[in-house]
Parts: sequence; C-alpha cells; structure tokens
Amino acid sequence: MPELPEVEALRAFLTEHLVGHEIIRVLPVAVSVLKTYDPPLTALEGRTVTAVARHGKFLDLDADGLHLVTHLARAGWLHWKDRLPDGPPRPGKGPLALRVALETGEGFDLTEAGTQKRLAVYVTDDPTAIPGIARLGPDPLAPDFDEERFAGLLAGERRQIKGALRDQTLIAGVGNAYSDEILHVARMSPFKLTSSLTKEEVHGLYVALRTTLNEAVERSRGVAAGRLKAEKKSGLRVHGRTGEPCPVCGDTIREVSFSDSSLQYCPTCQTGGKRLADRRMSRLLK
Repeated sequence: MPELPEVEALRAFLTEHLVGHEIIRVLPVAVSVLKTYDPPLTALEGRTVTAVARHGKFLDLDADGLHLVTHLARAGWLHWKDRLPDGPPRPGKGPLALRVALETGEGFDLTEAGTQKRLAVYVTDDPTAIPGIARLGPDPLAPDFDEERFAGLLAGERRQIKGALRDQTLIAGVGNAYSDEILHVARMSPFKLTSSLTKEEVHGLYVALRTTLNEAVERSRGVAAGRLKAEKKSGLRVHGRTGEPCPVCGDTIREVSFSDSSLQYCPTCQTGGKRLADRRMSRLLK
C-alpha cells in the first residue's frame, strides 16, 4: 500500500508534470472506483491543473478549483505515460481503472491489482468534505506536529502502539509498512500498550516517527512514479523481510500474521529476545 512517503513523492512528481497543463479527457474504465457523481468526471475536462496536494494517503489534483482526489488503497497505483496509447481504453477485467489525458499527449493511468477493489476516486470542489479526509488526524511531517502534540495524542489512547500508529484518525499517513519500520527504529514491541509508555519512550517514538518518514521521503524525492514501489521496498529494514537478518543486530526478523495482514519485527531489538505469538498459526495448532 502506498503510504505517506510514496504519496508525497507522487505529489512532487505530479506537481512537476501536471501543473500548468490542461486536462482534455478523463476516462473511467472501472466505474466502481468512482465514489462521487456530481460534479461528473467530464467537468474536469478543459480545466488547467493549478496544484497537487496530499492529505494523509489521499492525492489531490486541483484543476481550477475542481479537485480530482484519489486514494490508492492497498493495491492501487499511478502510472505516468509520456505518451498515452491512441484510442480509448477498453473496459474489461484488467487492472486499469481510470485514465487522465493532457493536451500534450501525456497523462497517467490509475490501476488496481487483485480482486478486492478499494481504489477510490472523487470529484469535488471541497476535498475536506470527503469522509476519509474529514476524519484524518494531523500530518506527522507538518511543522506544527511537535513532540508535545504527539504525546497528547497518545495520552488519550489505551491500545497497542502498532494499531495507534496506523489509525488514520489519530495520525495521517502511516500504514502497515512504516509502522513496522518506526517501531524497529524506536526499539519497541508492536504489542506495547500506549498507556504504558514512559516520557522517554514517547520521545524515542516521536524521533523514530519523524526520522523514518523524513528519510523515506528523501529517498523517494526525484524518483519517477513507476519506480517508487521498488524504492520503498529497498529502503525497508524489517517490513516484508521475514527470515532475513536484522540490519542492526543480525537476529532473524520474525512475523506475526493476521487474517488479512502481517507485521515484522526483530526480537533482539524490540522484544528483549522474546518471539511474539503468531496468532493465525496459534489458532491452527489448537
């Protein structure tokens, strides 16, 4: 799933490639991605892109005051095309969901792999009215997101820190991958309760949060849209690396599996050498 660093990189890439250009066609291929119908997609045609913004994991294209807002969800992606194919795309069972064409012949496709279709596209004159954006917590890279504000957010929580970091209503933009990375840098168990954090642990977690996200954004800066997925994977130290050695201590990275996701951690760095119970496997062994 694209998270804050990848969506921020897409924002920067699209700012460079879209701003100042006219949208001449918006072609829906999978109608299921459209979450709004008034104004219609065709209302964007003939408008010039004036800005590209990010709200958490939402990407926001401003075309003369009308916004094309996208949430890529788990399996969605944006593919830039220096030259779009001739002719309209054919509806079908492929991954293509939406195409946006510019007057230059350039444009981009939105695609979604897999069978669970969660990619979402909105056309609105007020992005803050979109329910997912309206519910967002503060952006962790915003200038006013200081340690005091972070501590205040956690003070009202009584749950595992992994879940708190992923909660978009608490902090916007952090997902499964970067929450694993942040907790590894902070040397903290994903199952540690927010209510048990000391002031020193909150400080360490805040530093890990800002450092991990800023470093990921810097790695992605200037990377073409098509290479961002590979860039993300290459920069991850524990997430998605079950069975590999921890780059810090050399211990084997372990995994905890859930029904539709998993987390990765280093026992030596994060849990005092203790292996966390794999809940899916535990159920199978009962």
